[in-house]
Amino acid sequence: MKAAGVLVLLAAVVVATVAGAPRLGWYLAAWALFGLALWLARGLPVRRMRLLVVGGGVVLAATGLVAPPNSSTDSFRYAWDGRVQAAAIPPYDHPPADPALAPLRDAWLFPAACSKPGLYPLPDGGCTRINRPTVPTIYPPVAEAYFLLVHRLSPGGARHKGLQAGGWLLAVAVLLLLVRHDPRTAACWAWCPAVPIEAVNNAHVDALAVLLVVLALTVRRGRGALLGAAIATKFLPVTVLPGALAGRPSWRRVLTVLGQAAVVIALAYLPYLLLSAGSVAGYLPGYLREESYDSAGGGNRYLLLRVVLPDAWAPYAAIVLLGLSALFVIRYGDADRPWDGALLVTGSMFLLLTPGYSWYALLVVALAAMAGRWEWLGVALAGAVAYVTGPTAGALPATIAYGVAALAVLTARRTHDLEAVR
Repeated sequence: MKAAGVLVLLAAVVVATVAGAPRLGWYLAAWALFGLALWLARGLPVRRMRLLVVGGGVVLAATGLVAPPNSSTDSFRYAWDGRVQAAAIPPYDHPPADPALAPLRDAWLFPAACSKPGLYPLPDGGCTRINRPTVPTIYPPVAEAYFLLVHRLSPGGARHKGLQAGGWLLAVAVLLLLVRHDPRTAACWAWCPAVPIEAVNNAHVDALAVLLVVLALTVRRGRGALLGAAIATKFLPVTVLPGALAGRPSWRRVLTVLGQAAVVIALAYLPYLLLSAGSVAGYLPGYLREESYDSAGGGNRYLLLRVVLPDAWAPYAAIVLLGLSALFVIRYGDADRPWDGALLVTGSMFLLLTPGYSWYALLVVALAAMAGRWEWLGVALAGAVAYVTGPTAGALPATIAYGVAALAVLTARRTHDLEAVR
């Protein structure tokens, strides 16, 4: 079968991608093979497609396990936060560089030799693998609970492997839910290069948020609670709420969904609020400023808006347009297909804000798989281009990538509208 052969090549390219230095060429090759596999799999019988999606997805996800985290150091912070919590210390109270936590340091996260690349200096001397070591953690409480769970379950000396194994389990769990939802469109997740690279190799906790979102959108009872747990994992799933409220919702449904979400978020934060000496917001405000999401604009954010608007206007235009998309979904969306509205709002947010981190788009990939809207996958590819080229390459590569992704979405939307009229 041609599609199966392409998946074998895709697996080999992903292995090469995670085993070497991050290179745009490998990423583009992986995405090209991914697109080719989707194209060749069109028209396959459902039974054969299901086997190819599940088997190929499980194996492809496992390719992320062949090497240590390749293009992100976030999992080192995860491991540290789990270790700190296991010592009965709130993760929001101390940055990794705090001398008070020195007894928890080991040779893996705090190596003695500081000449290797990818290490961050400490104010009191030495170095660490943990990025931003002088600021407290940024992650919400459900993510922190996950870090503690992985730490508890991992054998001594596991280092990054426990988090990668957890990422593989989460990726496969999402895959199985999507296959149950629709075995054909589940290929968008199963074969997407972002899954083995970001969910497994880099072990990003976004995979847990994605799992909670997919589960929430496939049930009716407890949907708000599951979305609250997803938001308390990575914040980004707040963009899914309009989809959950699609179709002129009654006040009862609005209060139920939002009330459940609020209660779960509050309960998740409560233990940390009681135990922490400082703010449980951690480094979040500083991160938003660092990434130029504040009202000043600039950086590589709002790239498409800044093509047509002054930089200072772009953040406000993004807020207005995102708000309008949310209102449109709530007013006119299909209550029986909440993933459609969730995809529209979430994908629009990416096109408006143009984030530079590729793992954020795992949520877009899963929602595209639920909705069967292949054109939105370009948003995830644009995020990968923006991340691999980095700010040193300037705004042009990311602008082009997000521009092409927006064009694909608009073109496909126009095609769907014309077909509906006919």
